[in-house]
Amino acid sequence: MKENIKTRFLRYVSLDTQSDDSSETCPSTAKQLVMLRMLHEELKAFGLADASIDDNGYVMATLPANNGKSGPAIGFVAHVDTSPDMPGENVKPQFIENYDGGDILINEELKLVLSPAEFPEIRQYAGQTLIVTDGTTLLGADDKAGVTEIMTAVEYLVNHPEIKHGPIKVGFTPDEEIGRGVDHFDVKKFGADWAYTMDGGEVGELEFENFNAAFAKVNIQGRNIHPGYAKGKMKNALLMGMEFNALLPVFDRPEFTQDYEGFFHIVKMEGTVEKASIQYIIRDHNRTLFEKRKETIQQCADFMNVRYGEGCFTLELKDQYYNMREKVEPVYHIVETARLAMEALGIEPKIKPIRGGTDGSRLSYMGLLCPNIFAGGHNFHGKFEFVPLESMEKATQVILKIVELNA
Repeated sequence: MKENIKTRFLRYVSLDTQSDDSSETCPSTAKQLVMLRMLHEELKAFGLADASIDDNGYVMATLPANNGKSGPAIGFVAHVDTSPDMPGENVKPQFIENYDGGDILINEELKLVLSPAEFPEIRQYAGQTLIVTDGTTLLGADDKAGVTEIMTAVEYLVNHPEIKHGPIKVGFTPDEEIGRGVDHFDVKKFGADWAYTMDGGEVGELEFENFNAAFAKVNIQGRNIHPGYAKGKMKNALLMGMEFNALLPVFDRPEFTQDYEGFFHIVKMEGTVEKASIQYIIRDHNRTLFEKRKETIQQCADFMNVRYGEGCFTLELKDQYYNMREKVEPVYHIVETARLAMEALGIEPKIKPIRGGTDGSRLSYMGLLCPNIFAGGHNFHGKFEFVPLESMEKATQVILKIVELNA
């Protein structure tokens, strides 16, 4: 199984599937369709007769039950797109066999080192095979590790009909990284009673609660005057933006928060003296605190309009997704099933809140309850991303065990 996982993962990460938040199409980039069509063809080759891909690129298929029962249909979902935060083209994975627990020089020319001094969690994988980047691109384990695990599990079940199971649904989505992963997901067509996203991090992660999330864009209208004659006249939109950002609580930033603590995260700032804009993501697990954070950023905009003149600051605020705990908790047995599957495999479940979101966050509010299971990767969205080969193997085994427990 491990060699199959390795080969499949390398094939998937060789494809550039970066999404684009400035695009208005679905998928947001045509290159995602290359991988989605590949998955569609692979599922058909497995013998899944109802395998389909729609006009928006959503891939769905069913592995029919072979247990002679009409039990629950369980789904497994992953996304094919990679984050726009770093290049996803021309990925050059490197294999660190029998990792010794020390520093890994991932790029000699750039002097980039993946070090346990900065990423101590890497030490737990001593003796395993790590797949790392060359420091110039993302690896793409988020979420091509999850895609690999689902496809490998399905192929294994097809080739081992002696393993009895109920109906199994698989789904692959575009554009999760830009918050649009389930915009056109047809829950009724998918037909699962519940599902799991394979989109978590380290081995054992099991999550059924996530951030409430909003996106904020602050548009700033300044007044450009020749600097030699600007006294009392110029309004520098860049400086006004910096002043706005300074109004937000310093320690409510990602680099200072953990566990259930929320934050304001500035993700983009651009402009000129005349006009500028700042983009933020706003996050909190607690819905009440989440609403207060949105009120805070609106109050900052109102204050700056008093200071610089009405209309100088306009705020665009949009909710992205909500905490799935509210939906999942009443049917906690679906979380218990995943926990029991991990324990049966000797994996210690790590049930904790997601400091982010998954397709499952929104799917849970669309009627498809969808906790999140580890896919095995670390340091997503950056050049130090890595995934242990053994972790992907364990995630695949968890899928198979969940199927077995619900046979």
